[in-house]
Amino acid sequence: MAKRSDTQGRLDDAARAGWLYYVAGRTQDEIANAMGISRQSAQRLVSLAVAERLIKVRLDHPISACLELAEGLRKKYDLKHAEIVPSDPGGSSSTVGIAEAGAGEIERWLKRPDPIIIAVGTGRTLKAAVDQLPPMECPQHRIVSLTGNIGPDGSAAYYNVIFSMADAIKARHFPMPLPVLCASIEERDTLHDQALVRSTLALGAQADVTFVGIGELGVDAPLCVDGFLDRDEMVSLVDRGAAGEICGWIYDQQGELLDSAVNGRVASVPIPSRETCCVIGIAQGKKKWVAMRAALKGGLLNGIITDEAAARYLLTA
Repeated sequence: MAKRSDTQGRLDDAARAGWLYYVAGRTQDEIANAMGISRQSAQRLVSLAVAERLIKVRLDHPISACLELAEGLRKKYDLKHAEIVPSDPGGSSSTVGIAEAGAGEIERWLKRPDPIIIAVGTGRTLKAAVDQLPPMECPQHRIVSLTGNIGPDGSAAYYNVIFSMADAIKARHFPMPLPVLCASIEERDTLHDQALVRSTLALGAQADVTFVGIGELGVDAPLCVDGFLDRDEMVSLVDRGAAGEICGWIYDQQGELLDSAVNGRVASVPIPSRETCCVIGIAQGKKKWVAMRAALKGGLLNGIITDEAAARYLLTA
């Protein structure tokens, strides 16, 4: 690997300090500790980021280390898209930085003049990204939810993002009027046979680009916490080798959908094929690393937006 020039290295450090200050909300003392430099140096780097116009609403300087990690992921997993944001050492937020990057990529697709179908999944990280989108007029596009928007108690699922997108984006939106998980396979088949649901399923299958969250598994995972699966069901899935979930679909360590009764109850649109669609997962945090690796290994995704720490794990695991 060619050694970075002093100027490039200085700009990289300025961009990192600027990101920690303006995006992660860290103080200059915290930046100094995180980067192993003096407070004065941290202050100068933040000032340099502003002087070189590296800082706007989103970070406008691609840190070379992040670019190298992204290129490594593209090659290893045969990806169409990979974007890596700086990790925030010691940060407590699970969405800072990655939400802005996810919003930027969604916005780039929305700006396309020709009509496209954008499919969206669900989850905290994806909702945080959608909440970063500016108001846009996109009457030529159609936006469809891959997942049901009804919670286990009949209420609207809080982290279903289709309604958040509808608030910001003027386009035709197609929610999935179903629970995330049905009570039985028979119930799911009956619901899928309704005309409104059939049209939404067909639209999701035609998506040009798909944005999904990646869920970890375990008794503290969202599927349990949000009441979709009980503890015993989750323990049984993990014991059988389940590694993660996307839109409720449970998959194993190889990225293969698990042959289980739970998957038979999933009401979501099947994850679009990477052969016909750009399927981009948005996730970060150590608890999601195994699920991310399995999804990439099995070809469930052909795009990823994550942070440096996760990218290094994905390249070396």
